[in-house]
Amino acid sequence: MREPDGDTLLFFDGHPDALEVYRAFEELLCGAFPNVNKRVQKTQITFYNRHVFACVSFARVKRKAELPKGWMTLTLGLPAPLESPRVALKSEPYPGRWTHHFVLSRPEELDAELMAWVEEAYAFAESK
Repeated sequence: MREPDGDTLLFFDGHPDALEVYRAFEELLCGAFPNVNKRVQKTQITFYNRHVFACVSFARVKRKAELPKGWMTLTLGLPAPLESPRVALKSEPYPGRWTHHFVLSRPEELDAELMAWVEEAYAFAESK
């Protein structure tokens, strides 16, 4: 697993327990999509091809008491709503684009189902 860059480490400065799941996510993402681009901002890390398809943040999409230790929020943009208990929150900011938020805290949660949704978000962003 490659070492995170300085901007990424700074982003996780206040949330060091979430760094492990993030590193596993970035490793899977870069392995699946070698041409993915990353931009570290103050409130989120954005992944994009032609357009943004995934973001990592600490957006609180569940009540504080429901959040596990070492959590982060993964946000994906998809063409249709997902019906899954894994989706913490979803919205349709404009017709034909659904934003889905997932709370992740363990590398094991980065399973085939979640990565299939990431792949769908990547393809959706690429097709715009």
